[in-house]
Amino acid sequence: MGYWFQIEVGIKRNQISTVFLTVFSTISCYNASIRHEIPVPKKEAIYMDYVLTTNALAKEYGTVKALNAVSMHVPKGAIYGLIGKNGAGKTTLIRLICGLQTASSGEYTLYGRKNTDKEIDKSRRRMGAVVETPSIYLDMTAEENLKEQYLILGLPSFDGLTELLKLVGLENTGKKKAKNFSLGMRQRLGIAVALCGDPDFLVLDEPINGLDPQGMIEIRELILKLNREQQITILVSSHLLDELSRLATYYGFMDCGQMVKEISAADLEAVSRKCSRIEVSDTKVLSRVLDEMELEFTIISDREADIFGSFHITNLTLALASQDCTVKSIHERDESLENYFMNLVGGGNHA
Repeated sequence: MGYWFQIEVGIKRNQISTVFLTVFSTISCYNASIRHEIPVPKKEAIYMDYVLTTNALAKEYGTVKALNAVSMHVPKGAIYGLIGKNGAGKTTLIRLICGLQTASSGEYTLYGRKNTDKEIDKSRRRMGAVVETPSIYLDMTAEENLKEQYLILGLPSFDGLTELLKLVGLENTGKKKAKNFSLGMRQRLGIAVALCGDPDFLVLDEPINGLDPQGMIEIRELILKLNREQQITILVSSHLLDELSRLATYYGFMDCGQMVKEISAADLEAVSRKCSRIEVSDTKVLSRVLDEMELEFTIISDREADIFGSFHITNLTLALASQDCTVKSIHERDESLENYFMNLVGGGNHA
């Protein structure tokens, strides 16, 4: 895979300044009370074509279990959202399937080949990846970065390079060096480098982390375009759940090194609880009243909250009014992805 060779060549030329060796800190996740569900495909999904599957994949660093028997299934054509808090094991899992580290136990299958297969590299050639930080040459232009990757991969010509720059929205950067790019532009260039060689499967590790709203929109639109127009299967990890909910067609929820649950976006929508989003003048008063009424709720901000289950609107409004709290609006909505995740891993009712 070009990712390794790019690192190697960059070090030899002393040009690359964005390659980071991950230093793994101790992960203090020992919560035996969490209920972990082994994902079982539904009957209608038995014939689903999976690009990637893992079976009881584990990674240990000394006595610390960074991954603990992770089993996952990435369907062909999906945008698979890998969700978890910082330290949940998302990056470790990605590094294993990209071949940047070896598993302590367990196995994975990529395009029908197991990781122990001597020809696993043939499957990895169908992958592109941006792991942790985009691996780009800061003293080169966008076009020069892509030409360098073409040479690393041994491609016979630079055919398709102009189209690739246009695809990621960098066709007009000219002689501007990557060191002068915004963070969002660097992320898009990193994705372009990963797309050299025309991969079928793209792995993106926290691609929107640290971006401003405009940068998030650009990366989101690019991911959707790659999936819908280029038919590329995409695995994208993030802890920004609201942004993932706009992208993913399939989800994998991780916590403390384990896969807690896998579910399609359609099934998630079907099982999500209905809730009422209420806007009030003071959520502190609202919180007290809802506790007295023994209703389940989540505070969203100092003005908004989600209330789960049925309740009498008039009674709630009167109770709030008696404490000088005004109801400004109320409407029914589906449970948010964030609420679903927090309930899944035991995050409690009140935020």
